[in-house]
Amino acid sequence: MKLAILTHKLLIVSVAVVIFGFGYRAGQYNAGKSLQAGPAQNFSVTNLEEKNVHNIDFSLFWETWNALEQHYVDKEKLKTKTLYYGAIKGMVASVGDAYTFFLTPEENKQSKDDLEGTFEGIGAELGLKNNEIVIVAPLKNSPAEKAGIRAGDIILEVDGKSVQGWTINQAVSKIRGPKGKPVALTLFRVSEELTITLKREAINVPFVELRFEKGVAVIELTRFGENTNRLWDQSVDSIVRNIQLGTVKGIVLDMRGNPGGFLDGAVYVASEFLPRGSVVVKQEFADNSHDDFTVEREGKLLKIPVVVLVNQGSASASEIVAGALQDYKRAQIVGERSFGKGSVQQAIDLSEGAGVHVTVSKWILPLGKWINEKGIEPDVVITNTIKEGNTPGRTDDLQLDKAIELLLK
Repeated sequence: MKLAILTHKLLIVSVAVVIFGFGYRAGQYNAGKSLQAGPAQNFSVTNLEEKNVHNIDFSLFWETWNALEQHYVDKEKLKTKTLYYGAIKGMVASVGDAYTFFLTPEENKQSKDDLEGTFEGIGAELGLKNNEIVIVAPLKNSPAEKAGIRAGDIILEVDGKSVQGWTINQAVSKIRGPKGKPVALTLFRVSEELTITLKREAINVPFVELRFEKGVAVIELTRFGENTNRLWDQSVDSIVRNIQLGTVKGIVLDMRGNPGGFLDGAVYVASEFLPRGSVVVKQEFADNSHDDFTVEREGKLLKIPVVVLVNQGSASASEIVAGALQDYKRAQIVGERSFGKGSVQQAIDLSEGAGVHVTVSKWILPLGKWINEKGIEPDVVITNTIKEGNTPGRTDDLQLDKAIELLLK
């Protein structure tokens, strides 16, 4: 069996995945290696890079497989491909890292569709926190947001089935689905349990949106995806024109609920505000070697005042941008402490359309801080309070009000 392998360096969004898929690339290269399988009972596993060979007796594996086929009561559940993928998932999961996981061909396709900005589902980011499946953030104008689902909600049940012991992949597969089909989520919020039923829809995510308010440019950056840099450039050009006209006094970079995305996207956005040569982020490996990602272009917004908005749904790539601007004192950070996701994964496309994500390093902010599980602490801490049963609106946004106030001082 030959495995055609394509690898991608990536920064996983937030703590794990989105409801419609998962996986975030930042560059790629071809590996061109192959793996040859030996006899069914006994074969050698070869390390693709180092060619180290380990002899493994697989008789127990096949013994277990045969026991299931011969004795399991519900033969309809014994689907060969499902057992095969399940075995691989178990092997990868055995390392005990929530961010290292195997993707079936369908899941791998979903992970790539996600960063193109079009998919079907409820429009919410899923994550792990304290081994519980949580809502990292509902997407703007999504069924999840319209139904009142909030960042921090803990998922207890999906369609009446407990999620206890589920992996993120299992939760994703149960919650996502074709548009128009309903799904019921039982959630725990603060001190109460509630069930919300909502219909899945086709989700189109504009990763960058720009508006002007009281002489301030407000850029909502919701994801570092395939089209983020292009949309970012369009917004920046519009801001520059307004700066030249004297109608813009400052910028609010709103990354609340931004679960992350491409590593190079984070570097690109941060480079708009920092001088050439500045280190945006450091990637540190197990052997203590590291790669520095620096500003390599001339930003167009180097002098205008900036305030960055973050909350508990801001993670990964969005934390890189916020952390770098905070370290260089280029921007004030307003809002709530961010999620705290500080590792980098390698995405590998395997044969049959499958894939695997492997944690390969951690990322460090310019001043040396690793924010994993700690998050970024805002310079100005302020929480939006939403009345129960209401959908948050502009008049409820105290965080944005504060950001604009700071810029207009």
